[in-house]
Amino acid sequence: MNIFKRLFKIGQSETNSAIDKMEDPINMTEQGIRDLRDNLKEGLESLAQVKALAIRAKNDLEELTSKAEDYQQKAILILQKAKTGNLDSNEADRLAKEALIKKEETNKQASNSQLEAEKLNTSVTQLEHNVDEIKNNINKWENELKTLKARVKVSKATKNLNKQMAEIDNSSTVAMLERMKDKVNQEEALAEAYGDMAKSSKSIDDELNNAIDFTENNADNDLAKLKEQLGLNNKDI
Repeated sequence: MNIFKRLFKIGQSETNSAIDKMEDPINMTEQGIRDLRDNLKEGLESLAQVKALAIRAKNDLEELTSKAEDYQQKAILILQKAKTGNLDSNEADRLAKEALIKKEETNKQASNSQLEAEKLNTSVTQLEHNVDEIKNNINKWENELKTLKARVKVSKATKNLNKQMAEIDNSSTVAMLERMKDKVNQEEALAEAYGDMAKSSKSIDDELNNAIDFTENNADNDLAKLKEQLGLNNKDI
């Protein structure tokens, strides 16, 4: 897995160099993740192929082991037939010997298949380790990318805010506030003027109604007083 460590170090070196050159490290990190995903794809394909070979070697081993046992059983059956007189003893010895030779050859093939299967299983284990390491690196880089994007966003916002604060002119700000105050005073005076105009446009009846609280009780009292002044009362009516 040293090659992936070297790739990771190269990626780190390039990222640091980009930062020093004021380049965008986010793009380089994203490219590094894409490269790792390509490596992961190749690694998974290789793993699948080697696993297939390992499975085939295992099946071959089981088949050869079964075949060797079959030759052993055939030799035994031949010798048993010779013992019972169903087969010539010399012919039985020849056939049994041939069966045992086949058995030995098959056992050698089985041994070779077993060694091949062990090598393939070792390769499978190594490839699985490599694939897991690539996956871990991808997850690590993706998390670092999220953090980096967040930091860039915060730093840009902070920079813009600080820039705006630095560009603020105190004297111009005070002048702007004074203009705003003048504008508000002008609007308030204009509102008051419209209010006076609205009052002057009211009818005399409106003014009388506003000046006098004209309720039913007051009208009765005023009527009684007026009758008294005129010398009128209920007895005279």
